[in-house]
Amino acid sequence: MLRREFLKTGAFCVAFSLTSKNRQAFAKSATRIGVTDAAFSPNAFIQVQRDGGVRLTIPNVEMGQGIYTSEAAILAEEMDLGLDQVTVDHAPAWPEHYTMPLQATQLTGGSTSIRGSWDVLRSAGATARLMLINAAASRWNVSPDDCEAKRGVVTHIPSGQSLDYTMLVDDAQRQPVPNVVPLKDRSMFNVVGKPWRRVDTLDKVSGATRFGIDAQPVDHKCAAVIMSPIWHARPLRHNFPLPPGVHEIVVLDDGVAVIADDFWTASEGAKALSVEWDYESCTPFDSAQLRTSMNHAASAAAALTARHDASWSGRPVTKSAEYEFPALAHAALEPMNATVAYRKNELEIWTGTQAPGRVLDAAHRLTALPRERIHVHNHYLGGGFGRRVETDQVEQAIRIAMQVDYPVKVIWSRATDIQRDLPRPPFLDHISAALDDDGFPVEWTDHITGSSIFSRFAPQFMRENGVDPDTVDGADNLPYSIPSVRVRWTPFDVPDQRPIGWWRGVGPTHNLFRVECFLDELANHAGIDPYLYRVRLLQHNPRLLKVLHLAAEKADWHRPLKPGMGRGIAVGKAYESYVCAIVEVDATSPSEIRLTRCVCAVDCGIVINPNTIEAQIQGGLIFGWTAALWGELTYVQGAVEQSNFHDYRLMRMNEVPAIAVHLVERNEHPSGVGELGTAIASPALANAVFDATGFRCRRLPLMPAVAQHLQSSSGGLLHRMDHLVSSFLRQGGQP
Repeated sequence: MLRREFLKTGAFCVAFSLTSKNRQAFAKSATRIGVTDAAFSPNAFIQVQRDGGVRLTIPNVEMGQGIYTSEAAILAEEMDLGLDQVTVDHAPAWPEHYTMPLQATQLTGGSTSIRGSWDVLRSAGATARLMLINAAASRWNVSPDDCEAKRGVVTHIPSGQSLDYTMLVDDAQRQPVPNVVPLKDRSMFNVVGKPWRRVDTLDKVSGATRFGIDAQPVDHKCAAVIMSPIWHARPLRHNFPLPPGVHEIVVLDDGVAVIADDFWTASEGAKALSVEWDYESCTPFDSAQLRTSMNHAASAAAALTARHDASWSGRPVTKSAEYEFPALAHAALEPMNATVAYRKNELEIWTGTQAPGRVLDAAHRLTALPRERIHVHNHYLGGGFGRRVETDQVEQAIRIAMQVDYPVKVIWSRATDIQRDLPRPPFLDHISAALDDDGFPVEWTDHITGSSIFSRFAPQFMRENGVDPDTVDGADNLPYSIPSVRVRWTPFDVPDQRPIGWWRGVGPTHNLFRVECFLDELANHAGIDPYLYRVRLLQHNPRLLKVLHLAAEKADWHRPLKPGMGRGIAVGKAYESYVCAIVEVDATSPSEIRLTRCVCAVDCGIVINPNTIEAQIQGGLIFGWTAALWGELTYVQGAVEQSNFHDYRLMRMNEVPAIAVHLVERNEHPSGVGELGTAIASPALANAVFDATGFRCRRLPLMPAVAQHLQSSSGGLLHRMDHLVSSFLRQGGQP
């Protein structure tokens, strides 16, 4: 239901707050909002309707991660429904009731959806079930303990009489909300843990699903926006002739909007305009200057301490390395878009956003309208990856809509989408270790140089000492048993102060790469198999050790490979989950690396839907491999050079290897999965490339440097020699 419609109905509702402060006392945070004859609504998520359906208002957004199916399964489990009996709706922009645990606002991201909603939705479903059972027991004048619910029917076991949930709507509305509700034991689960088909699949296959770009309010028009790829550039001219088919041109402080009946006409009109720019506030730079600036900051700027163990002694360094990571675009398949209707006392927004609460706040700030007069119609997202937690494009659409008298749909072209992206920032990392006589680290030093996203996006999450916890995630919480660890972070801002943003996998994407690749370097230095090297260091981490063994077993780790083939391994803990990936590659071509196989083992606690987890790991791996092989934004005069998929490559279907995902069954609280595959993809791949070629690539993307190595006159010989030596050592030989 839309927010205003919900308020008009005065529905009987227990408005459970989802803030982490109230999560532990979820059932006690209930307050009645009103009464209606439309449905039984025991809380802000559930409506038992008279037509037999149960509607779940999902607090998270669906952007391809399958969260609608998983959260519907959680509710169905505790309400004793079949998954087919639950219909899913988007939650309105209403932070008071839909702010998620682990987040500061109504936002989906950071692999927190299941982690945050597991307890909440279980309690919501169990509350509804108990109130319906109590209603039936009251009507029959029997004890609720003698009643059970199954597939939306309450049955009195001794007598056999039964009532559908829909027949109990009126009685349930009069039931008191219980303070304590019993939750099912895992042994009683009938829905959770089963391989369900996604509830949104049929509509997506048939084309019925509505994404943000599909919004079509009455009398709307479309806008194409011209913006300079150089940040802070301003258009000099304010009067433009109207190209054919163009209705209006709106000039903003950062761009020009060309408005027509359809996007094609608006785009053609935009191409016909010649816009001159004022670059006075711009800071021109190129990729080489960016790299030089980061190097200077790493060596000269002050560093903050993220971790410094008390046992640190400063032993002489045995092995060190420098790793470099480029800026990355999100490149979601659905380009950025928003449709806005601005009226005198009301604002309507149609978009697909990961953060409805932030959109609501931004709209209130721009228009000064009361929040109850702002209506955000959220849609399915054609890819989020962290880009759609930002509100910049929605804010631009609002500013355009405030200057016209009709709804306007603003769509960014692919070039604008990439060049005006809020990218994953670049990083420069120095890492070193002091080794014992057996070749294992006893002291570990890690120095990260890069930008902070939290300091702009959510400064309340910064640590008291100024450290951004995401920037060091995966570095200061190593899973390995290393006696002394020191981790520092040097903040670094891109020269033109452009904002940078979250990217699928966030901090662990660069930290796990560096840690796992450097660990492979140490194993190679010690002449020890990289799998066995990790086994030794994970003796006090049983969950991660188990996924390591499982992946190695399923991948047949010790199986000999043909010359020119390589196998790499990487493990990690991220988003409270444990993962190991093993990748096999073919490096026999002189110009490319071909992935042939991947085996991945995952421990994410209780499994909600194994199909969804497998799909998320597969998609995350492909996303991570794409970036590792080709992903890079380069700069000239402060402008991003890349503009479309011809020069910002994606992995193609024929390039995807066979992927096998194996899950470890556990009874622990569910943990994050959506970004896990992305975080572990690149180090396993890079380690496989080293195994195949003998070439250690410490600067992403891989392909430019690896191709140059393979094509060099000595590359092929080094490749063959390294493979023979590696095979010899793995079989027990001595250096």
